[in-house]
Amino acid sequence: MACSRRTKERTPLPRERTPLPRNAKMLATKQTRAGKVGPTAENVDPEKEENCYAKRSSSSPQGGPKKRSAFGDITNARKNQLVAGKKEAVKVAPPKAQKAQGTLGVAKNNEINLKKSMKKTPPKAPSEPEVDPVPEKPVPVQELKPPKERLPAVEDIDKEQLGDPYASAEYAKEIFEYMREREEKFMLPDFMEKQPDITGDMRAILVDWMVEVQENFELNHETLYLAVKLVDHYLVEVVSMREKLQLIGSTAILIASKFEERCPPCVDDFLYICDDAYKREELLAMEMSILSTLKFDINIPIPYRFLRRFAKCARATMETLTLARFLCEMTLQEYDYARESPSKLAASCLLLALTMKNLGGWTPTLEYYSGYSAQDLHPLVKRLNFLLTYQPRDKLNTVRSKYSHRVFFEVAKLAPMDMLKLEKALTSC
Repeated sequence: MACSRRTKERTPLPRERTPLPRNAKMLATKQTRAGKVGPTAENVDPEKEENCYAKRSSSSPQGGPKKRSAFGDITNARKNQLVAGKKEAVKVAPPKAQKAQGTLGVAKNNEINLKKSMKKTPPKAPSEPEVDPVPEKPVPVQELKPPKERLPAVEDIDKEQLGDPYASAEYAKEIFEYMREREEKFMLPDFMEKQPDITGDMRAILVDWMVEVQENFELNHETLYLAVKLVDHYLVEVVSMREKLQLIGSTAILIASKFEERCPPCVDDFLYICDDAYKREELLAMEMSILSTLKFDINIPIPYRFLRRFAKCARATMETLTLARFLCEMTLQEYDYARESPSKLAASCLLLALTMKNLGGWTPTLEYYSGYSAQDLHPLVKRLNFLLTYQPRDKLNTVRSKYSHRVFFEVAKLAPMDMLKLEKALTSC
């Protein structure tokens, strides 16, 4: 008995007992006969309905349509059925009424009343916009896709590291877009014009010494690049003398070490590398001067970070990346490259390294993530190859001796490309 009661309780109501809407008996019977869609279709889960629609339209070249188009077709079909039912009720009802009553007077009265109502209220022109017409030809889904989806050759480079909590792959694209925006804020002007006692050669000597400090203390490359940026931005605002230039450079390394390193060197270490030329109070005063002049905004975009990002897009080997780093570090000494955009400089160094290694040109993935086409980088690539070929500063060879070590794959010993071959390789890619 218990089982029979449970089955009775679980037995669904028959479809004939479901209440029908008012004045829609003919519409309900026609819908159930033609499409076998009863009033219970309103209770269908929208997600299930969307899945069914996607399966029916699997022949589309872009796959199933989007949610918006799918739900729009469902609502249009439902509204069109209701509108069609009303029209059929208006047209079919008078003949049935004529047969039932057997008189023509009722039909005439109905026509008169219908004409009066048509004059008072417009037929259906105002209400038609409420029902979206079903397009005869489906809208191509490709027009509604964002630019990234329209490029089939673009690869998602952060997909492989989504599970790594230290990689921040979910925010990597937004982080580098933010750094690209900050590039505009930190573009350097020609500040050597207002420095009466400092020249570009003095700046090159200072940077060469800073590279040596980075090696001796085994600091990160990000620390070196940021320290050089701090020196340049400080000299934009403050006129300095040549005897203070080394103090500015060592203090910039101290600030960059605090920003980038896990265990930065202490103040006494920097006093030691300066051969006790400055006192402790002078170093601390210079630190306060640099930070206050830059308003403590020292998160300056550097080309080294962009270079590592772009090398990941190209899936470059460590040797190719090291060659690009060598090219990029060579530009630190040159004042002419200090005013270049960090992202553009990094992209140009990578393109020259790929060309020197004969590893192909600028792919759509690199163009998408870097924001530069190959034609945008060609002038800067030629300048970099010219710098590598003629070596304007032979006496300042700290960077070359550093990258001539086998730890860095001896990339500094590679022969530069011939300018004509480089021109041909750039035009062909």
